[in-house]
Amino acid sequence: MRNAATAGIDVSMPSVARMYDWLLGGVDNYAADRRECEKLLQIAPNSRRLARNNRSFLRRVVRVLAQEYGVRQFIDHGSGLPTQDNVHQIAQRVDKRSRVVYIDKDPSVLAHGRAVLEENDNTLVLNADMRQTDEIFSHPEVRHLIDFTQPVAALFVSVLHCLPDRDRPGELVREVAQRLPSGSFLVVCQLVSSRADVREQVTELMRVATDDGWGRVREEHEVRNFFDGMQLLEPGLVDVAGWRPDSAVAFRSKPGEWVEWGGVARL
Repeated sequence: MRNAATAGIDVSMPSVARMYDWLLGGVDNYAADRRECEKLLQIAPNSRRLARNNRSFLRRVVRVLAQEYGVRQFIDHGSGLPTQDNVHQIAQRVDKRSRVVYIDKDPSVLAHGRAVLEENDNTLVLNADMRQTDEIFSHPEVRHLIDFTQPVAALFVSVLHCLPDRDRPGELVREVAQRLPSGSFLVVCQLVSSRADVREQVTELMRVATDDGWGRVREEHEVRNFFDGMQLLEPGLVDVAGWRPDSAVAFRSKPGEWVEWGGVARL
């Protein structure tokens, strides 16, 4: 029997958000998600570690922006399923007045997220396609929560690879950046690989699994283009496991493995 959280959700179709949840060791996933993850691990055995490195990067970047740069407003594009240490929890440990908008269109995210993420007056889960910049930035609830005269951190963490080239992810990033006030920040990372076979095999697997609802694994230079003309914070664009790591012993990927590649720009 379906409960309220899964009513109306086709659990026979894999979900990118639920696959990511499984790779993180979560429980909000189903057989279809686990089956595709097992296929993914055959192509890219480091996928679990990659997912955990990416989540750690999200925690670090939010903490750094809140603690060191005084950011109190975050817009998380393609936020995914709630897990431990969500954006608002990290930011609100620094300042309980921090405000966060989570944006997603996945029914699973909306069903679980609204119960977990909207836990105080300073968080909002918005049912929107992250490509709909006009709709997001003009939405009454967003404008009520976010003061666009003050710095905002816009997050695109492990989500742009879900967009095909026809959706022009680079233009989306620049469009969002242009709408943010001076002193804001842009956080971007996405899956990349130097190996053409890994890029092609993972992209095809995810394209079929999501019924053509995915983009592609890209190359480092393509992510660099997302930041064209922007001022990058140190250490620049890197495997996110090496972005201001908490430990001097940071994980480094083996040559040819796929990684989350990206960084943070100040606008």
